Amino acid sequence: MVAKGFHQRQGIDYAETFSPVIKSTTIRLVLDIAVAHSWKIKQLDVNNAFLQGELKEEVYMAQTEGFVDPDKPDYVCRLRKPIYGLKQAPRACYLSLKNHLLHTCFTNSHADTSLFVKKCGSSFVYVLVYVDDILVTGSYFVLVVQTLASFADRFSIKDPTDLTYFLGIEATRTKAGLHLKQRKYIVDFLAKNNKHNAKPVATQIATSPKLTKHGGTILGDPTQYRSVVGSLQYLSFTRPDISYAVNRLSQFMHAPTTDHWQAAKRVLRYLVGTQTHGIFLRAPSPMALNAFSDADWAGDVDDYVSTNAYVIYLGHNPISWSSKKQRGVTRSSTEAEYRAVANTASELRWLCSLLTELGVTLRSPPVIYCDNIGVTYLCANPLFHSRSERHCT
Repeated sequence: MVAKGFHQRQGIDYAETFSPVIKSTTIRLVLDIAVAHSWKIKQLDVNNAFLQGELKEEVYMAQTEGFVDPDKPDYVCRLRKPIYGLKQAPRACYLSLKNHLLHTCFTNSHADTSLFVKKCGSSFVYVLVYVDDILVTGSYFVLVVQTLASFADRFSIKDPTDLTYFLGIEATRTKAGLHLKQRKYIVDFLAKNNKHNAKPVATQIATSPKLTKHGGTILGDPTQYRSVVGSLQYLSFTRPDISYAVNRLSQFMHAPTTDHWQAAKRVLRYLVGTQTHGIFLRAPSPMALNAFSDADWAGDVDDYVSTNAYVIYLGHNPISWSSKKQRGVTRSSTEAEYRAVANTASELRWLCSLLTELGVTLRSPPVIYCDNIGVTYLCANPLFHSRSERHCT
């Protein structure tokens, strides 16, 4: 039974609908910490999660077909609980989980609102919430067990298990570390697009000719292209190697052409030969942040906007990466690289804030590596102009 949420009117039937979910970087960071310290990682699911929330608004629903009261067929039902279909149901579920965790002495992270941290002396417990999928880990397993028991007392949950499959991600843990991959997701994705028997290629995207807005013929039906690119975006959770290709293809969603579709199919062929690839979080890993930043200069032949990218490691393990176009046109390679370093520094600062809330102390200051001498001088001495000609190519 579901409600016809499309009949709801904002301001009358609901106020807020947004339900925060845990960030992918936060998941990788917490898993990295747990693996580095050999902590147990438990996962649990909440049964009928939306029904666990509390409905604050006054909402009415027509009687369900087959259960209409013959004596009062014109009456409607007043909902006491948020059910599936209501626009506010996901948020009500999150608030219910949040209130329970706060009541059990957890604190809500400021860096990521779906992360909850509990400190007992020198011990920590972390809870990561993604709608009805929850991860629990911590330095003292007794506290983890107590947390799981409190969830069972308050909500209807499935029996907690060791982390094996979470949000479509397969997790395989050994003494050496934790391997995260999306093999099943890739297999189903390729089969859906009839590419499971395609010939593999060694690279994700061709270096030339470059993709442009007007190359090729406009697709008559762009539905499949948009579906493929959207699915690839979720695959980037464990595949930093396709981040640039996915970002590039996403820039043509409004009017994809045959050239863009050929480039998307090339990514699918690349995945055919790399189905088991993912990221491996090695167990013996130092608590130190290192970032690598780079940018091209006017790489987009349509608008001459540069693309910047970074990858951040916690010890030996990648935990955050990005490949995006910059917001404006830069006038030198130094300026383009400087903006890339600035974006990387912003992400590093957020990670440092998150690590502080997790109670993790870094052994050394974070380091950003950049291959542009001009940017190095500019970062060391801000008096240098951002468009200095002193740069390397």
